[in-house]
Amino acid sequence: MRTITFIMALIMSSSIFAQNPEELKVKNTVIQFFEAFHKQDSVAIREVVSEDITLQSIGKNKEGVTELKIENFDNFLKSIVSIPKDKKFEEKLLDFKIRIDGDMANAWTPYEFYFDNKFCHCGVNSFQMVRLEGVWKIIYLIDTRRKEDCK
Repeated sequence: MRTITFIMALIMSSSIFAQNPEELKVKNTVIQFFEAFHKQDSVAIREVVSEDITLQSIGKNKEGVTELKIENFDNFLKSIVSIPKDKKFEEKLLDFKIRIDGDMANAWTPYEFYFDNKFCHCGVNSFQMVRLEGVWKIIYLIDTRRKEDCK
C-alpha cells in the first residue's frame, strides 16, 4: 500500500511541476541562444532572435550610479566572435521563470558569468519573445550585472 501511495504522490507532484509545451519551446529558445553564444556562432544566434532585437544592460558606472546601456546587436555579435578561442567564457543559468500570454513570452534567468574559470559577475537576464509563424524569437534582452550580492 505504501508503494502505491508513493507512486501516486510522485506522479501528482511531477505533473504539478511539469512545463507545458510552449514553456519548453521558450526555454529551448534561450538554451539555443546560449549554446550558440558559447560556441561563438553568430549565425546560430541570429536564428533565435528577431531582425530588430534590442539589447540593454543595467549596471553601475565607476561612481556607483546605475546606468542603462543600449548595445548594438551587430557589435554584440562581433565582440562574442572576437573572443580568442583559447579563452573560456561561460554564462551559467541558475533558473528559468517563464510566463506566456498568447504569442508573447518572457523568460527570467538568473545567471553567473565566468571568464577563464574565474567569476566575473552575476545578474538576471530578461528575454522578451514573440511567436512569429509558430517560432519563438527573442525581440528584447535586458540584463543586470553586478559583482556583489550574487547568492
